[in-house]
Amino acid sequence: MKLGARVFKTGIAIALALYIADLLALPVPIFAGIAAIFAVQPSIYRSYMTVFEQIQSNLIGAAFAVTFAMLFGNSFFMVGLTTIIAISVMLKLKLQKTIPLALVTIIAVMEIQGDDFLIAAMFRIATIGVGVLSAFAVNLVFIPPKYETRLFTKISTTQDEIIRWIRIGIRHAADHQSLKQAVTSIEEQLVKIDQLFLLFKEERGYTKKAKYAKGRKLVIYRELITTSYKSLYVIRRLSAYEHDIMQLPDHFHMMIQERLDTLLTYHEHLHLKFIGRLKPDQLEWINDDHFIKRHEVMEIFMTQIYETKRDEDFSTYHLLHLLSAILTYEEHLEHLDTLISSYQTYHGDEIDVKVEL
Repeated sequence: MKLGARVFKTGIAIALALYIADLLALPVPIFAGIAAIFAVQPSIYRSYMTVFEQIQSNLIGAAFAVTFAMLFGNSFFMVGLTTIIAISVMLKLKLQKTIPLALVTIIAVMEIQGDDFLIAAMFRIATIGVGVLSAFAVNLVFIPPKYETRLFTKISTTQDEIIRWIRIGIRHAADHQSLKQAVTSIEEQLVKIDQLFLLFKEERGYTKKAKYAKGRKLVIYRELITTSYKSLYVIRRLSAYEHDIMQLPDHFHMMIQERLDTLLTYHEHLHLKFIGRLKPDQLEWINDDHFIKRHEVMEIFMTQIYETKRDEDFSTYHLLHLLSAILTYEEHLEHLDTLISSYQTYHGDEIDVKVEL
């Protein structure tokens, strides 16, 4: 387990909430600490967008708790019934993300005993509000995480692993069980990358120029992720049709291997190009006369189908799947190259991704 920024933010928010509640002499300050736990968010934008929902949830939970406690009492059964009704209402209001906070408010209020129920309830509602606002304050002043750096680093390391397995797979050197485990691990990493992308997307620029540059950069990151998915699909095709690939004539098998090796190097260079660590002219080799064009690959493929159509042990259908995966991967690499070149033309001086490759 890694101690990230959110872990420290949670601890600081709890401590701050408890301190303020104690300073204001609010009864049972522990509820402020509990509320702070639910109110901590991973980014400033999410904190800003949810603080109003959290306050609404606190008030809704308080309203239900006070009303039902005064009308029907605060038995365990009524506490459970109140939470069910409150949850139903909040789902209707699309406040499902802050339901836990409302439930804390309901329990905190309905467990009050004594004649001064309303006064005690008001104090507990205020205590929970202190917890929400303390967490919001911590989210604002705490150093925001650099989601772009984390995102690019995650994409880069995951793509490096994909590239290694493709190079191993096309040479038929992969252990099937290890490859299966690696693919599962890569899929999990890509899910985390998608989550990081959403957090990065939520970060807001404060000037028109910054917003425009951010929009163009988001397009690049989305394509970086999509291209990683396409390269993972190539691994799947290589694994699924390994037997058919091994039946290919040597010259055709070598053509596929060399093409994949070229595309993988191209992909690595695009990552370096994006962060400004590669000379602009270093990618020109991908368009030279020695690199077989896609229409030429299709012509070779059609010739291969004609030559092997009588061989019952060889499936040209499977070969078509593999070739389609490779060419799709290639098209996305070219599109990514275009996006990166366009971004560097207009915003080259604003690239600030700091990673260690």
